[in-house]
Amino acid sequence: MLFNSIDFAIFIPIIFILYWFVINKNLKLQNSLILISSYIFYSWWDWRFLSLIVFSSFVDYYVGISLSKTDGKRKRKILLLISIFVNLGFLGFFKYHNFFIDNFVEAFSWFGYSINRQGLNIVLPVGISFYTFQTLSYTIDVYKRKLKPTSDIISFFTFVSFFPQLVAGPIERATNLLPQFYKSRRFDYAKAVDGMRQILWGLFKKVVIADNCAIYANDIFANYQNYSGSTLLLGAFFFAIQIYGDFSGYSDIAIGTSRLFGFKLMRNFAFPYFSRDIAEFWRRWHISLSTWFRDYVYIPLGGSRGETWIKIRNIFVIFVLSGFWHGANWTFIAWGALNAICFLPLMLRKKNRDNTNTVAEGRIFPNFKEVYQIGITFFITLIAWVFFRAESVSQAFSYLSGIFSISLFTLPDFAGRSGAISTIILVIFFIIIEWVGREQQYAIEKSFIIRSRILRWGVAYLIVLTILVFGNFKENSFIYFQF
Repeated sequence: MLFNSIDFAIFIPIIFILYWFVINKNLKLQNSLILISSYIFYSWWDWRFLSLIVFSSFVDYYVGISLSKTDGKRKRKILLLISIFVNLGFLGFFKYHNFFIDNFVEAFSWFGYSINRQGLNIVLPVGISFYTFQTLSYTIDVYKRKLKPTSDIISFFTFVSFFPQLVAGPIERATNLLPQFYKSRRFDYAKAVDGMRQILWGLFKKVVIADNCAIYANDIFANYQNYSGSTLLLGAFFFAIQIYGDFSGYSDIAIGTSRLFGFKLMRNFAFPYFSRDIAEFWRRWHISLSTWFRDYVYIPLGGSRGETWIKIRNIFVIFVLSGFWHGANWTFIAWGALNAICFLPLMLRKKNRDNTNTVAEGRIFPNFKEVYQIGITFFITLIAWVFFRAESVSQAFSYLSGIFSISLFTLPDFAGRSGAISTIILVIFFIIIEWVGREQQYAIEKSFIIRSRILRWGVAYLIVLTILVFGNFKENSFIYFQF
């Protein structure tokens, strides 16, 4: 079920009314309703894959219970390995099986051996990368004794399958989300209204910004051989805005929807395109994934401690893994490696923590140095996105060679150029709002604290009107559904 669909617009009010006005006095019934709703939400795409979530939930629930009953190191490690094997086994089979088969066959062809490829026609279950990491966080934290295992099976199953963030995150930690299912929840009008604002802003990002940018990004990337360098650069720009509007828009809707039901999810984006270096970008982009790799991979490997080669190894491990997490294609691995290369100089010079505050904090305009830093960081990120978007590594290099040609200094020329102008104006409008609201949790969070009720409603109606007039309502799926 898509957030930007009529189905979801009908689904949410029904669950909301039942949750707050029918069973509001019974916590177990509320959790059960959320669990059933989550399974319906996921089954809307393909009910057959619901069994994967249920099976993973059963495994990790009983592994957690078993870990609480033993202190033996060997047995505890075996239990942890069972959880890791089951979860990563499902992920590996559905997401990476054909990738490894194809590369195995190709590797042998280099030595003159011909092997008949026997790949499988595998459908990737939506959201498997997200809920796999989410449930793994529970088992690992219980194993490390950072979290007490739960005996409340309904709460645990609901934690794993919580529908607002089930398909594309944020990837919640058990230490944050699971305890929220134990506590009684009372309807908070202010939180619900704030949740609706964030949903509205997320919807604006998706249907007005991302889906309109997608029209031109898709065309330019599909026909890149026929376009000038300036057009290819504009196509990369459109994709950079598209993926941010699409993914952060999903996160906004997920977080806002959770607030409607009394839950608080972690922040997943913090205005990453206003970053002054790549390290800051990765502290602000897909925060739930980058912190997951930091806590469960990078730090256990030794983090930034030890000899220089160990630091370099650890950086490449987490960035390459992050890239591979996104998809079974060398383009994602190249994207991760490129980000690691850009990150390394900052870490080796101990400059990776220089920019931890908000840019131009307390000021309306940035200074020249900040503008330069933001521009350079965005350009590096934009170049990296070419690898992320391309079908192959060779296509990415061809696309980049097209950008860095003499035709870069010509005016962009492509089909629908006149229509793209209105999209660029909308993007500029969007960037201005994001800049003004960059010190908030989301851009329009404080737009509704204006004393004048007329102005408050005016802001809301302006956003709604913009969505209705400029929105793309073709029910386009979110980019991260494929991951």
